Amino acid sequence: MNYFDQKNDTICALSTASGMGAIAVIRISGAAAFEITNRIFTKNIAEVPSHSAHFGRIKNAAGEIIDEVLLTVLKEGRSFTGENTVEIACHGSTYIQQQILQLLLTSGCRMAQPGEFTMRAFLNGKMDLSQAEAVADLISSESKKAHEIAMNQMRGGFSSELNDLREKLIHFASLVELELDFAEEDVEFADRTELKALVSEVLAYIQRLMKSFELGNAIKNGVPVAIVGAPNTGKSTLLNQLLGEERAIVSNIAGTTRDVIEETLNIEGIIFRLIDTAGIREGAEAIEAIGIEKSKQKIDQAQLVVLMSDYSENESHHEGHSTMSTDETVVWAKQLQQIYPTKKFIVLANKMDMRPSANTLEEDDNLKILAISAKKGLGIEEFKKWLVDQIQAGFDVSQETIVTNVRHVEALEKAAFSLQQAKDGLVTQVTGDFIAMDIRQAMFHLGSITGSISTDDLLGNIFAKFCIGK
Repeated sequence: MNYFDQKNDTICALSTASGMGAIAVIRISGAAAFEITNRIFTKNIAEVPSHSAHFGRIKNAAGEIIDEVLLTVLKEGRSFTGENTVEIACHGSTYIQQQILQLLLTSGCRMAQPGEFTMRAFLNGKMDLSQAEAVADLISSESKKAHEIAMNQMRGGFSSELNDLREKLIHFASLVELELDFAEEDVEFADRTELKALVSEVLAYIQRLMKSFELGNAIKNGVPVAIVGAPNTGKSTLLNQLLGEERAIVSNIAGTTRDVIEETLNIEGIIFRLIDTAGIREGAEAIEAIGIEKSKQKIDQAQLVVLMSDYSENESHHEGHSTMSTDETVVWAKQLQQIYPTKKFIVLANKMDMRPSANTLEEDDNLKILAISAKKGLGIEEFKKWLVDQIQAGFDVSQETIVTNVRHVEALEKAAFSLQQAKDGLVTQVTGDFIAMDIRQAMFHLGSITGSISTDDLLGNIFAKFCIGK
């Protein structure tokens, strides 16, 4: 179904989660929302004030009472969609929900498509495209940081910055294009030095937005953290210490953890997805070998990798099984850094409380090495700070715009490419028509983020990913 072919229909949908609950909310939006509601509600709502709530009964065609409900009326121009809207708060019985929806359908509504309420808000000028996408991010936010970013975008913070950038570029592009009309008179309206400075400024800002995507994506989807190392180095103890519960089995028998355990940890509003894996060692039995393969897969998937080592005095043997010393683990970490140059590694020298001598860990400029005691909680706060620092990477979520959307970062990359072309053209003194074309192309890509430039296919693809009822 094409949204645009039926945008004048009156639509309805369940806006609360499906299933049984105390209360369910059914939303109706469209020109005939009040007329259709009047066919099933015991009170006439056509002339009531906007933003008013009314108690009454829903009845079927035979006059049977389906439920007693609280109905909220939102009039055109003052609702989320910009259309006449009714929200019915009924009891959460799935039977009641189905009966009310069926009555609405037989009275003239059709079921809303995924994201259709938000699409109507966009089409009716209640929000731009990046704000509409932020609605979905807000619904799915799992942490304070994800909530902050979505709220900032939904309130138009990102849109305002992009519009400012476009306005600056439009001004100079217009002057360059004006020069083309006076080409025979060799008139220069746009100061090339000033234009180059502007393009450099806008390009640098866009590049910072692009760089913020790593943080934004991590906050939005969680940061995968693999905890790996030899058996009995305390991986499960660390996991339990971080989570504050006995989630993983802890024993002094090497190879206890034979599967991958995943948990989430919220640190300063960032979700870290912790992956505790089976110990990596040679000569493991068949079932543990499966766990080892999973460990390698998780390193591939992880953004941060925590390598555990045994820092106690007796580092060479535990219960007849070989383990890896801290020095050996550091060597291994540096090998992994060569294989995975984009991942960030830390070596945790565990069991420092069992080591009689003072901490003698050597500093390393390229690899973080930290002595801890997972059992006693020593060094854990410093480890948490390291996790957060790797993700925030100098960005201030409360003050800066953080990009979280793949579509947005792709558009920014295209805009940056066009601006780089314009900047290079200014250096090599190409003709104004080429410079103007590159600037216009950059403006096009920036405009595609907010929806000032959009296509039906683009909108359909974006809103199809929303949940029904939103």
